[in-house]
Amino acid sequence: MTRYALLVRGINVGGKNKVVMAQLRQELTELGLEKVETYINSGNIFFTSTDAKAQLVEKLEAFFAVHYPFIQSFSLLSQEDYEEELKNLPDWWTKDLARKDVLFYTEGLDVAQVIEKVESLELKDEVVHFGRLGIFWGKISEESYYATAYHKYLLKMPFYRNITIRNAKTFDKIGQMLKNNKGDTMTFLDKINE
Repeated sequence: MTRYALLVRGINVGGKNKVVMAQLRQELTELGLEKVETYINSGNIFFTSTDAKAQLVEKLEAFFAVHYPFIQSFSLLSQEDYEEELKNLPDWWTKDLARKDVLFYTEGLDVAQVIEKVESLELKDEVVHFGRLGIFWGKISEESYYATAYHKYLLKMPFYRNITIRNAKTFDKIGQMLKNNKGDTMTFLDKINE
């Protein structure tokens, strides 16, 4: 049995693409996934499965195409993937920067092309680390945030619609949820967002 995090892009944002987490948990359980949990109302889903990752990706793509066709990008990572990533994070990731985000690579994304585009940017008071799961991007000061390449150029990048972004706090929570194997639970925030 492997524990997975499924990170979905672009749901429940600005009143668009509404997905009820309780319903999604039920549907994914009916799909054969086990111990399905969610964290907050923005597409962080956790489950356990004996299926290989490639099988899960196919199964999830087919499921979303039928039930939630607006979900076209998602990241799927195992607990092992996450723990491997943690071992290689740069020192600055643990520092108290103004903002820290992870731009998770989604299934089928041309990662080399994304890295090439980001490497071509002139960074302004920010730091970048290219990980196995995504790009870790730190903004050093709130005052200079609006001058950063992250703020000025990211939305215009061709790959932007095919990545899913989580802040450092959510990244840490993903690690906690991957270790939690209780299943069939929801957080307080899930309950108030249902």
